[in-house]
Amino acid sequence: MQIWLVFLAPALALAALYALGLSIPVPHFGRDYVVRFLLPQAGDPVDLPTIYGPEDRSRPLVVIDAGHGGKDPGASGTGLREKTIVLGLARALRDKLVEEGGIRVALTREDDIFLVLGERPEIARRMDADLFISIHADSAGEEQGVSGASIYTLSSEASSEAAARFAERENSADEINGVTLDAQAGRVNDILVELSQRRVQENSAEFAGLIVREGQGRLRFHPQARRSAALAVLRAPDVPAVLYESGYITNPQDAQRLASEEGRARFAEVMARAIRIYFARQSGG
Repeated sequence: MQIWLVFLAPALALAALYALGLSIPVPHFGRDYVVRFLLPQAGDPVDLPTIYGPEDRSRPLVVIDAGHGGKDPGASGTGLREKTIVLGLARALRDKLVEEGGIRVALTREDDIFLVLGERPEIARRMDADLFISIHADSAGEEQGVSGASIYTLSSEASSEAAARFAERENSADEINGVTLDAQAGRVNDILVELSQRRVQENSAEFAGLIVREGQGRLRFHPQARRSAALAVLRAPDVPAVLYESGYITNPQDAQRLASEEGRARFAEVMARAIRIYFARQSGG
């Protein structure tokens, strides 16, 4: 009876209105209103972020990923949240690259939205990016005095126990109450494809080294600045990629540096220089 009532209730309601001489106003298509919607330009990517910089598609494209976002705040400490800190750094780097010209740049997110881990490298792959940079900020937990930035590249085995713990924490960003949103999140090792993309991994390592070199004396690095782990966000098999761990948000000095305009500008200058040197090497210039 309940199922029948679900189906019959609308019909009975309309019949009652009709019997009472009442009617429901329904617009006449093409007479009472006009529907307008924008069509994408031919050749424009669909559901992909805006590309800033030169329109020349032969110019290299950098996709910058601000970690976490939306329902996932990331690490927190000293009154700050990781998702806010890293978005500020990503925007600063984008603006610096656009200001200097010659390089196209896109952000996986430009505001406080949530992206599944698998979407982030997939955006870079679909846009045929030449470089993918994911920006994060770590938490030291109860440890005191831990500070400094580090750069991760993809590896089937973690470079240290700390790197393994970090990868486990970051790879769980797609879980809600223990349920994984992205069915592919547990297939990081499969996507390594027996390291057949060895050249891509070599390029990633080269870029990571450039960040450390150009940042000496300008940025504060962790004593173990170069690390590797099976990070899901770096799994695009055909795009050189690094995860830049900008510092520890639980460390007051790191947090103040990352949240300040001066700190963002210094990060952007170093990273932009490393990017330009990397592309100059790739082109043989």
